[in-house]
Amino acid sequence: METPISDFVRAYAESHPVRMHMPGHKGQPLTGPEALDLTEIGGADVLYRSEGIIRRSEENAAALFGTARTVYSAEGSSLCIRGMLYLALMTAKRKGIPARLLAGRNAHHTLMTAAALLDLEVDWLAPAPGEDLLSCAVSAEMLEKELNRKPYMAVYLTSPDYLGRRVDLRAAAVVCHRHGVPLLVDNAHGAYLKFLPEDSHPITLGADACCDSAHKTLSCLTGAAYLHLSASAPAEWTEQAEQALSLFASTSPSWLILQSLDRMNRELAGDYPARLRRRKEQLLTIKETLRAEGWTLIGDEPLKLTLRAADRGYTGEKLHNILRSKGIECEFADREYLVMMPSADTPDADLEHLVSVLRAVPRKAPLQQKAPTLPVPEKAMSIREAMFSPRETLPTDLAVDRVLADACVSCPPAVPVIIAGERITQQAAECMKYYNITACDVVVNS
Repeated sequence: METPISDFVRAYAESHPVRMHMPGHKGQPLTGPEALDLTEIGGADVLYRSEGIIRRSEENAAALFGTARTVYSAEGSSLCIRGMLYLALMTAKRKGIPARLLAGRNAHHTLMTAAALLDLEVDWLAPAPGEDLLSCAVSAEMLEKELNRKPYMAVYLTSPDYLGRRVDLRAAAVVCHRHGVPLLVDNAHGAYLKFLPEDSHPITLGADACCDSAHKTLSCLTGAAYLHLSASAPAEWTEQAEQALSLFASTSPSWLILQSLDRMNRELAGDYPARLRRRKEQLLTIKETLRAEGWTLIGDEPLKLTLRAADRGYTGEKLHNILRSKGIECEFADREYLVMMPSADTPDADLEHLVSVLRAVPRKAPLQQKAPTLPVPEKAMSIREAMFSPRETLPTDLAVDRVLADACVSCPPAVPVIIAGERITQQAAECMKYYNITACDVVVNS
């Protein structure tokens, strides 16, 4: 019997690539898996009903992150997003507030599926005209205007975004709290921000809850994540956090992932912050070097390296292929951008090789093609109704005027072009094709 998954992963590891993609451990050895893989045996505690070793480990993590409560997820930030939305919904229901969320339009696809499961109405904060769909450009002024219009159960922002740009979360938190609205943050790409000299973690900046994907930027196995709750969050959230996650989680969590989260506590209490600081300084120098070589860099996230490849005369995919031919695998590429994610565990030699290859890429005339502008399409039905309706798959060109049933986006970056329940306009179809979405699911008879 063939073993294609195992064969691919082993062959990839044995090729010793430069890993400019997640997970943050960069293939460095952690533990031998099989002997350490177990289940809820006697004395081992139970995730989401913890009172023993798991609870002790989570309390260690909470002390490191400065939270009122931190709960582990072995199913990534997606599980944490569903959990924190459930908590916000339960509090809203108790207060008589509608199940309505105000969210940045650049949210991960998980927000859409969570809205379907919880039957949430979502009002979207759209990028400004000229901003790309991955943008997180949400200002305090935008929040103030929208929060004055109607009540919301919570505000939901994604920061950092996939390209490494960040929202002013401190200002956003001030506005939200003045209106009595909790601030939820998708911080999947920013777990390490807590441990830099300038702590810019969402909880520190005033968020009430956030998710961190430990595997993306820390030395944890894929699927490792945290749900963090701050002291400013409603008191019942800390009491109900495990129940909120258990509603959506498997009853068979990976103990290998739990061990990697537990081991990360020791790393974070040790020299890991110093290694992060050193890597941040190295990347500042690298970014200055690349700018001096004529590269356009995007974003201010310290450990993300995003190039606007189009300004160099290449699509992101073409540039990625050039790097791939030199043994460098990147995190994400589209027509405009190339995203790389070095971490504290990236070998110095890998960074030196990356810079050497980039400096050797010839400069060409900038590409003029930009993503089509996309006004927010008409909402024809709720997200839940659309996602739970019978559907059919059509080529994007033939889906115009139909109602979208699912976003049909890959991960990365998993940011929907339009949202389930919205009617597909000609502009939306052009935008989807720009991002290589050639077919989509639409509601039958819509």
